[in-house]
Amino acid sequence: MARKKKELILTQPVKEGVKLIKVRLDERTIITISDIKKLDFWKKRYPKAKVID
Repeated sequence: MARKKKELILTQPVKEGVKLIKVRLDERTIITISDIKKLDFWKKRYPKAKVID
């Protein structure tokens, strides 16, 4: 028998009290980080990384 397809979850769950920061690593890749200190880690790997939100 065929199995029912799972629904895709395309958004990240919202956590209470946590401000997420969106960072564009390159022209195609956007990530979210929870702490501005983690931006230094990503800046080492992607020098053109920018905070977008």
